[in-house]
Amino acid sequence: MNKLVEMKRITLAILLAIIVLPFSIFAQVKPDNSKIDIMLIRGDYKEVIDTCQMILSSDTLNSEIYYKMGLAYQNLIIDDKSFECFLHAAKISPGNNTYSFMVAKTYYNKGKPNLAKPILQKLCAVDSMNWVYAYYLTSILMQETRYDESLEIYNRFYEQDTLNYIFLDKIGFAYLRKGNFDTSIDYFNRSLAINNRNVTTLKNIAYLWAVTYKIDTAIQILTRAIELDPADIDLYVRRASMNYSKNYTKRALDDYLKVLGSGDSSFLYLKRVGVGYTNNFQPKEAVEFLLKAYSKDSSDYEVSNYLAQNYQKLKDLKNSAYYYRHIIKTINPVMQQLRMTYYLLAEVLKSDGLYKEAITYYLQGQEFNSESNITLIVANLYDEKLKDIPKAIHYYELYLENTKNLKLNNRSAEYVDSIKKRLDYLKNQKTVSI
Repeated sequence: MNKLVEMKRITLAILLAIIVLPFSIFAQVKPDNSKIDIMLIRGDYKEVIDTCQMILSSDTLNSEIYYKMGLAYQNLIIDDKSFECFLHAAKISPGNNTYSFMVAKTYYNKGKPNLAKPILQKLCAVDSMNWVYAYYLTSILMQETRYDESLEIYNRFYEQDTLNYIFLDKIGFAYLRKGNFDTSIDYFNRSLAINNRNVTTLKNIAYLWAVTYKIDTAIQILTRAIELDPADIDLYVRRASMNYSKNYTKRALDDYLKVLGSGDSSFLYLKRVGVGYTNNFQPKEAVEFLLKAYSKDSSDYEVSNYLAQNYQKLKDLKNSAYYYRHIIKTINPVMQQLRMTYYLLAEVLKSDGLYKEAITYYLQGQEFNSESNITLIVANLYDEKLKDIPKAIHYYELYLENTKNLKLNNRSAEYVDSIKKRLDYLKNQKTVSI
């Protein structure tokens, strides 16, 4: 009997061991999730990924672990895997705003605002005063030119915090995009009254003064911005462009040299530095920068023209002639195409019965290269369509003058004789009417 009891006790002990042992082992290997946060803070991202993958191997529906693994991938700039993790987390826990926002933000950064927008709209509906959600949603609305909807959201936040210059800037920019410049200037000025060191606001208000033809005021504002942030090269680009538009090429020169010194050797900046030196009577310096611009775009007419002028000033006639020849070679095909375009447009207008407009374009084409047949078309239009006898006579006479030295075959000679007869008839008509 005692042996039977002992055997039962041993059997129970073995069963308990079998049941408890796996849980004991799992308890030993299961990581503490709070330790993952510590690893994220320390930047141990690969260790975070390994730990999360181990947990997910036995707990595939753990949205928090997917989210943390997504953060680790994000910090390692492995965007596709990061997004995949955020998407898993959001699908498992669709009510978690953090996970949903990370999905929407990733869509936005991937240039897919149409996928981010419905998620952001839901988030804003749940939490209408969350500025982060509103920021991304209004960014999409602004891209869609839905400025009034953006303004409605911006105003909601501004009403809660009237001293927040960020909201004033957003409202000002929305009015700028709407083309309501006066209201935009008003809001930007309110923003500067709170924070007069905001360079972005100064850029925007300088732009507004420039487009309202107060460029000198815009230049003053940009100068103030440069004093606040002399390392912002964009400010020099803006001020240089405005000075150049006012033909203040020496002032623009200094700013463009600053831009080139930053490492930006764009064609436009090289060209304008060359123009600045040209207007400042420094041909040697001008040639240096114009040659660099020419190497980037040899088809630019102005660059070749300035090179030719500056070489002429330097008494380098060989190079001067070279660039003048290059100008002729460059623009001749363009001029010929432009001439033909004037004629083609004139033909369309003539077919549409717009005879005066047609004549205007025929004559503009003639400025490139006078052609007798075009002169005759103009004469016919004044004669037959517009009944303007004096002008018809003038252009018939001009046509005959252009053809009198030509060797004509019998058919052409007969046609010219018919024009002479028509001219004599019109002259008689003119005499009779007088």
